Amino acid sequence: MTVESDSAATRTRAVPTGPAIVVDGLTKRFGQRTAFADVTFSVDYGEVFGFLGPNGAGKTTTVRTLGTLLAPSAGTATVAGLPLTEANGVAIRSRIAVMPEQPGLYLRLSVAENLDFFAGLYELDDRRGRIERALRAVNLLDRADDPCRSLSKGLRQRVGLARALLSDPQILFLDEPTSGLDPLAARDVHDLVDGLRRRGVTIFLTTHRLAEAEALCDRVGIMNTTLRTIGRPDELRERLFAKTLQVATAAPLADPDRVLVGLPGVEGWHASEQGYVLAVTDPDLAAPAVARAVIGAGADLLALTPSRHSLEDVYLQLIDEDVEAQAR
Repeated sequence: MTVESDSAATRTRAVPTGPAIVVDGLTKRFGQRTAFADVTFSVDYGEVFGFLGPNGAGKTTTVRTLGTLLAPSAGTATVAGLPLTEANGVAIRSRIAVMPEQPGLYLRLSVAENLDFFAGLYELDDRRGRIERALRAVNLLDRADDPCRSLSKGLRQRVGLARALLSDPQILFLDEPTSGLDPLAARDVHDLVDGLRRRGVTIFLTTHRLAEAEALCDRVGIMNTTLRTIGRPDELRERLFAKTLQVATAAPLADPDRVLVGLPGVEGWHASEQGYVLAVTDPDLAAPAVARAVIGAGADLLALTPSRHSLEDVYLQLIDEDVEAQAR
């Protein structure tokens, strides 16, 4: 699925400057239970921001709070340039859209009838034109008259996205948009997110799919009642994991210290099942010197690879260290 470029629903917008969302010490409690506490972060206009965490971490409650569906218990936030207050609720909702995990469609109505109903609730002008543009954006224009009950879950998610696009939002909150979808349907959603990014739409994405977040998001925050960390995936990897080189040889080195110690960029080493793990300051600097030293010592070098850590590694490292998560 590709996002069309010739309609108002997908036309590139002038991206405002400054942050789209600013959150400072935001907290939400339900009686004695704290859904999330003292959360602080910001999201720039045009950014795809991923919000990750285990079930019960407070992700959806944060989205509902920023989307004006819940009032915070403490702290402040600004959404689309407006303070998050009850008085600004209507104005904020006119600038954002929220797509929940379940799109909440009326299955007996057709795709177009569903969108017309919601466009009426939003009191939007040019309802017919908005519906056509939104359906074109998610490649469902030819299914406009089909009843929603006849659609697969993936197609219903697309209808939910079309509903979210009706108001041409500045900020789009997507709560687990690919939950339960097969890989092909999930890829369609990814394509749409990429297209919206090119338009300059700010996307706040919650997901359990870490590879999805790594592929789509400019930055991610890892949440578990409080915000544990935030940054670009590559920054988080560098922050949490030492840089290493994996060295595999056909036979053990006779004197590893003599071969490996003192090489440029190498800070230390230890043996592993595959050979040797070298702590390095810069893999690109250390690798040529290590290769020359190993071969010069008469060893057969089988492999020399830098460490590769995924966003999943970052997530598991943080959650493994999190007492609340271990107690779940």
